[in-house]
Amino acid sequence: MAEEIKSVIARSRDTIVMDALGVAALMVMLVFGLALPGPI
Repeated sequence: MAEEIKSVIARSRDTIVMDALGVAALMVMLVFGLALPGPI
């Protein structure tokens, strides 16, 4: 099982990086969206 996981990560490293960047961008938008109504 561990070898399968390692091979999947090795094959889709670029996709995992792009997904992680997408998640980070969504978190930033969420934080700004929740903080925005305060000053307005």
